[in-house]
Amino acid sequence: MKLTRREAFALAAGVATASSLTGCNPLANRVYALTSEPITPPTADDDLHVAVLNRFGFGPSTHSLAVIRDQGVDEWFNNQLNPDESEPDHLKFRLERLEINHLGPWDLRDWPMEAIIAQLQQATILKAVYSDWQLRERMADFWSNHFNIFSKKGLAAYRRPHDDREVIRKHALGKFPEMLMASAKSTAMLIYLDQQNSNAAHPNENYARELLELHSLGVDGGYTQADVMEVARCFTGWSEERGFLKKKGAFLFRADLHDSKEKKVLGEVIPAGGGVEDGERVVSKVARHPSTAKHISRKLCTYFLGNPTEEIQKRVASEFLATEGDIPSMMKIIFEEFKATRTKVVKRPLDFLVSSLRALDAATDAGDPIRKSLEAMGQPLNLWPMPDGFPVDIAAWTSSLLARWNFASQVASNGLKGTSIDANKLTGELSSDKGLQAIFRIPNTAPTIQSLASATPKRELTDQIALAIASPEFQWR
Repeated sequence: MKLTRREAFALAAGVATASSLTGCNPLANRVYALTSEPITPPTADDDLHVAVLNRFGFGPSTHSLAVIRDQGVDEWFNNQLNPDESEPDHLKFRLERLEINHLGPWDLRDWPMEAIIAQLQQATILKAVYSDWQLRERMADFWSNHFNIFSKKGLAAYRRPHDDREVIRKHALGKFPEMLMASAKSTAMLIYLDQQNSNAAHPNENYARELLELHSLGVDGGYTQADVMEVARCFTGWSEERGFLKKKGAFLFRADLHDSKEKKVLGEVIPAGGGVEDGERVVSKVARHPSTAKHISRKLCTYFLGNPTEEIQKRVASEFLATEGDIPSMMKIIFEEFKATRTKVVKRPLDFLVSSLRALDAATDAGDPIRKSLEAMGQPLNLWPMPDGFPVDIAAWTSSLLARWNFASQVASNGLKGTSIDANKLTGELSSDKGLQAIFRIPNTAPTIQSLASATPKRELTDQIALAIASPEFQWR
């Protein structure tokens, strides 16, 4: 059978991706393993260090704990608010090998959808495990969920890598109005919510409804069904470029499909004769609306503080309005509240998996075994079908405990291909309860360590590690 050029390219892409997900980075793994250092004995001050790394990052690793010890929690947090593009060399190497980081939406058209989603998941896990900019990774997780896109809807998967770079990560610690506008013009979002089919004769309400209900004002934000219909009219003609010799897959406004008649949104008249600015005007208005400040502040506080008081939500909302949605300004208030209250938040599967790998200084390619472990726990990244994103409440994740226990056993015993730990090297400087201290990074005099040690006397190091990861105490951050 003779393959066409496009079929051959697609087959090669699939083979290359399968290779990348099943151990393409053994050299990076070896380099990381050789350069990793043993854990130094935890100190009493590490209780706060670990708490901050768990809440505003994906948990402590030996390197991140050393950094926050040296800088102190306040300086560490302020530095995290201003990330740059620097990353460890081994992480750069891993990410460079992922083709989705180099190809645009249209360049990926011959790839199998599953291959793109697999690389998206792999990249997210690698960054969460190894990035020095842990707060940015935390914010990327939050905003990806807030602006959720089901990657198997239509052609959304092919546009999703660009959305991750240019919407989520670019604006994760920027201004909310700028992020909302970038999301509104993201072809991944527009395709997911069928906006490319919206025209003056048949305005599509999907994006208009989610913009108001989920992305900005909130379900109780004061808008009406009439507002949804008027907003849908404002966005008619917002589509995707597919023209010959054009930048295919980019945002395109089609004036011939736009409803240019007068509209009224949230009590404001939008004059007739407008074009793309009709939709831009709506985005700008809702991005700065008091209901949006309340909605975003509530979600941020819940994500980082668990069960926030009305007072702290109001303070963050006031900061949102005063700074026009400046995310770092809001995060500073949340950070100070956390230091004062030290509340606990349940770990969703991604939190649990990544914090385990970081605690063990694991060398991983985040390939198929890791991705499938995360899927078994109930959080296959980029694959939540509803626009509201993965749930954050505790009850939603209690059914995934068996999968967590299986993962704990496998990772502790080096049973996951492409992922390895050197438990003896990791715990070389510790004298007792080595596995427990490796996971929790707190002194062996701490109540958590003593309680687990008494329940697991004379265990082998590997068993200690597995039991610590599977313990109820490790399911919280």
